[in-house]
Amino acid sequence: MVHEVNIAAFDTDGEAELVDMLRELPGPVISLVAELDGVVVGHILFTRVLADCDPEARIMGLAPMAVVPEHQREGIGSALVRAGLEDCLALGFEAVIVLGHPEYYPRFGFLESTHFGIESEYDVPSVAFMALELVPGALVSVSGIVRYHEAFGNE
Repeated sequence: MVHEVNIAAFDTDGEAELVDMLRELPGPVISLVAELDGVVVGHILFTRVLADCDPEARIMGLAPMAVVPEHQREGIGSALVRAGLEDCLALGFEAVIVLGHPEYYPRFGFLESTHFGIESEYDVPSVAFMALELVPGALVSVSGIVRYHEAFGNE
Protein backbone atom coordinates (compact mmCIF):
# COMPACT_ATOMS: atom_id res chain seq x y z
CA MET A 1 0.00 0.00 0.00
CA VAL A 2 2.91 2.40 0.65
CA HIS A 3 4.00 2.01 -2.98
CA GLU A 4 0.52 2.95 -4.21
CA VAL A 5 0.35 6.03 -1.94
CA ASN A 6 3.63 7.32 -3.39
CA ILE A 7 2.51 6.58 -6.96
CA ALA A 8 -0.71 8.56 -6.36
CA ALA A 9 1.01 11.49 -4.63
CA PHE A 10 3.87 12.13 -7.09
CA ASP A 11 4.09 12.83 -10.82
CA THR A 12 6.39 9.86 -11.51
CA ASP A 13 7.01 6.48 -9.93
CA GLY A 14 10.56 7.50 -8.92
CA GLU A 15 9.62 8.28 -5.32
CA ALA A 16 7.69 5.02 -4.95
CA GLU A 17 10.68 3.02 -6.20
CA LEU A 18 13.04 5.00 -3.94
CA VAL A 19 10.85 4.33 -0.89
CA ASP A 20 10.73 0.62 -1.74
CA MET A 21 14.56 0.52 -1.81
CA LEU A 22 15.04 2.60 1.33
CA ARG A 23 12.55 0.62 3.39
CA GLU A 24 14.73 -2.45 2.82
CA LEU A 25 17.82 -0.82 4.35
CA PRO A 26 19.11 -2.21 7.61
CA GLY A 27 18.24 0.35 10.33
CA PRO A 28 17.77 3.17 11.15
CA VAL A 29 14.72 3.79 9.01
CA ILE A 30 11.45 5.24 10.23
CA SER A 31 8.53 4.41 7.96
CA LEU A 32 5.08 5.49 9.15
CA VAL A 33 1.67 5.24 7.52
CA ALA A 34 -1.61 7.05 8.03
CA GLU A 35 -4.82 5.07 7.67
CA LEU A 36 -8.44 6.07 7.24
CA ASP A 37 -11.00 3.32 7.64
CA GLY A 38 -8.28 0.69 7.26
CA VAL A 39 -6.91 2.18 4.03
CA VAL A 40 -3.38 3.60 3.85
CA VAL A 41 -3.67 7.23 2.69
CA GLY A 42 -0.30 8.63 3.73
CA HIS A 43 3.31 7.68 4.28
CA ILE A 44 6.47 9.32 5.59
CA LEU A 45 10.04 8.08 5.58
CA PHE A 46 13.10 9.11 7.58
CA THR A 47 16.57 7.72 6.84
CA ARG A 48 20.01 8.44 8.26
CA VAL A 49 22.00 11.18 6.55
CA LEU A 50 25.71 11.89 6.89
CA ALA A 51 27.43 15.19 7.54
CA ASP A 52 30.83 15.43 5.83
CA CYS A 53 32.34 17.19 8.83
CA ASP A 54 30.99 14.76 11.43
CA PRO A 55 29.93 11.27 10.24
CA GLU A 56 28.84 10.44 13.80
CA ALA A 57 26.26 13.26 13.94
CA ARG A 58 22.82 11.84 14.72
CA ILE A 59 20.82 13.32 11.82
CA MET A 60 17.87 11.90 9.94
CA GLY A 61 16.55 13.02 6.55
CA LEU A 62 12.82 13.35 6.01
CA ALA A 63 12.04 12.17 2.49
CA PRO A 64 9.64 11.57 1.02
CA MET A 65 6.30 12.34 2.59
CA ALA A 66 3.18 11.50 0.60
CA VAL A 67 -0.58 11.76 1.04
CA VAL A 68 -3.00 10.58 -1.63
CA PRO A 69 -4.44 13.60 -3.47
CA GLU A 70 -8.03 13.13 -2.30
CA HIS A 71 -6.92 13.42 1.34
CA GLN A 72 -4.40 16.23 1.09
CA ARG A 73 -4.99 19.37 3.16
CA GLU A 74 -6.71 17.35 5.90
CA GLY A 75 -3.82 17.40 8.39
CA ILE A 76 -2.59 13.89 7.56
CA GLY A 77 0.84 15.07 6.39
CA SER A 78 1.25 17.25 9.48
CA ALA A 79 0.38 14.33 11.75
CA LEU A 80 2.92 12.14 9.95
CA VAL A 81 5.66 14.78 10.28
CA ARG A 82 5.00 15.27 14.00
CA ALA A 83 4.90 11.53 14.71
CA GLY A 84 8.07 10.97 12.69
CA LEU A 85 9.95 13.74 14.49
CA GLU A 86 8.94 12.21 17.83
CA ASP A 87 10.18 8.80 16.68
CA CYS A 88 13.49 10.30 15.51
CA LEU A 89 14.04 11.84 18.93
CA ALA A 90 13.03 8.61 20.69
CA LEU A 91 15.67 6.73 18.65
CA GLY A 92 18.35 9.18 19.77
CA PHE A 93 18.55 11.36 16.68
CA GLU A 94 19.26 15.00 17.40
CA ALA A 95 18.36 16.74 14.14
CA VAL A 96 16.38 16.28 10.92
CA ILE A 97 16.90 17.76 7.49
CA VAL A 98 14.41 18.05 4.67
CA LEU A 99 14.43 19.15 1.06
CA GLY A 100 10.90 20.39 0.64
CA HIS A 101 8.40 23.18 0.32
CA PRO A 102 9.71 26.26 2.17
CA GLU A 103 6.17 27.37 2.99
CA TYR A 104 5.24 24.01 4.58
CA TYR A 105 8.05 22.75 6.81
CA PRO A 106 8.77 25.89 8.88
CA ARG A 107 5.49 25.27 10.76
CA PHE A 108 7.30 22.35 12.44
CA GLY A 109 10.32 24.48 13.35
CA PHE A 110 12.49 23.81 10.31
CA LEU A 111 14.83 26.65 9.37
CA GLU A 112 16.78 27.25 6.19
CA SER A 113 19.83 25.01 6.60
CA THR A 114 22.23 27.88 5.90
CA HIS A 115 21.21 29.15 9.35
CA PHE A 116 23.26 26.21 10.66
CA GLY A 117 26.00 26.34 8.02
CA ILE A 118 24.66 23.18 6.36
CA GLU A 119 24.39 22.69 2.61
CA SER A 120 22.69 20.11 0.42
CA GLU A 121 24.69 17.84 -1.82
CA TYR A 122 22.18 18.71 -4.55
CA ASP A 123 21.94 21.94 -6.52
CA VAL A 124 18.73 23.21 -4.93
CA PRO A 125 17.54 26.61 -3.71
CA SER A 126 18.84 27.13 -0.18
CA VAL A 127 15.36 28.13 0.98
CA ALA A 128 14.12 24.59 0.19
CA PHE A 129 16.84 22.77 2.15
CA MET A 130 15.95 23.00 5.84
CA ALA A 131 17.07 21.65 9.18
CA LEU A 132 15.50 21.20 12.60
CA GLU A 133 17.35 20.63 15.85
CA LEU A 134 15.42 18.09 17.91
CA VAL A 135 17.98 18.66 20.65
CA PRO A 136 18.90 22.34 21.08
CA GLY A 137 22.47 22.97 19.92
CA ALA A 138 22.74 19.65 18.09
CA LEU A 139 23.92 21.30 14.88
CA VAL A 140 26.40 23.75 16.44
CA SER A 141 29.39 21.61 15.45
CA VAL A 142 27.91 20.39 12.15
CA SER A 143 28.64 22.34 9.00
CA GLY A 144 29.23 21.76 5.33
CA ILE A 145 27.51 19.23 3.12
CA VAL A 146 24.95 16.72 4.35
CA ARG A 147 24.49 13.61 2.21
CA TYR A 148 21.48 11.36 1.77
CA HIS A 149 21.76 7.62 1.18
CA GLU A 150 23.21 6.82 -2.25
CA ALA A 151 19.80 5.46 -3.38
CA PHE A 152 18.58 9.07 -3.61
CA GLY A 153 20.99 9.61 -6.48
CA ASN A 154 19.23 6.89 -8.46
CA GLU A 155 15.81 8.55 -8.25
